[in-house]
Amino acid sequence: MSPAAPHPLVYDDLLRTALREDLGLAGDLTAEATVGADRTGSAVVRAREPGVVAGLEVVARLFAIVDPAVEVRLLVADGDAVAAGTDLATLRGAARSILLGERTALNLLGRLCGIATATRSVVDAIAGTRATVTCTRKTTPGLRGLEKYAVRVGGGANHRFGLDDAVLVKDNHIAFAGGLRAALEGIAGRVGHLVPVEVEVDTEAQLDELLLLVEHGHRVDVVMLDNFSPERLQAAVRRIGGRLVVEASGGITLERAREVAETGVDVLSLGWLTHSVPALDVGLDVVPANRVA
Repeated sequence: MSPAAPHPLVYDDLLRTALREDLGLAGDLTAEATVGADRTGSAVVRAREPGVVAGLEVVARLFAIVDPAVEVRLLVADGDAVAAGTDLATLRGAARSILLGERTALNLLGRLCGIATATRSVVDAIAGTRATVTCTRKTTPGLRGLEKYAVRVGGGANHRFGLDDAVLVKDNHIAFAGGLRAALEGIAGRVGHLVPVEVEVDTEAQLDELLLLVEHGHRVDVVMLDNFSPERLQAAVRRIGGRLVVEASGGITLERAREVAETGVDVLSLGWLTHSVPALDVGLDVVPANRVA
């Protein structure tokens, strides 16, 4: 079952900002010059290549903002894997309204479908292992909530949403704090029991230091093994011995994902799921007047 889409309150401001950006100060010069204000019609949103759908309810909400009179009918659901040529939704209403929302809708839909499709490919690649797939904070500014939703639609899970919902101690924190011990001592008493604490390590020596500090009572829930080879990951998993959740990150491509997952890690975190995947090719085509959409 696909996860529920975020409430529109989460992304309404984003949609309005995106529409204002496209509309500009002078309005839709082309549509207003070529299409009569009273012209109505129908259109279909179509996948032009195979992929996993994500973001259809966002598209429906966008057209409701443009013009509440535009009727949007969703033909598939988020999470569905579709073939090239599949009709995803139909639109019926004022032609100018459909044209006004077209590009913004397709930009968002293609982006979210691309993320869901990439995530599903990794989830399928590691099927049967204990590992889960997560995204990171490497998201498009302003789109994080929707992009992380698309990861969930693709079968992945979400890492932290922002700086305020988990502690993640990375190399720069350790450098500024004056060492790992000092960083962990700073956390004590400042972070509530419901907030997870994760520490990134780059070397076996750092891992050994972390495990020693854990043995002496410092609170850590998750360790991130950054840019470890599969052999080093496997050895580290044995060394950790189930005391911490183990996350692998850094350089994990689709081709390498299963090899990494089979080392026994619990989580694969992949920044590229949201920062560099190609958008799925989706389009909007007007339905001829003699055809019923």
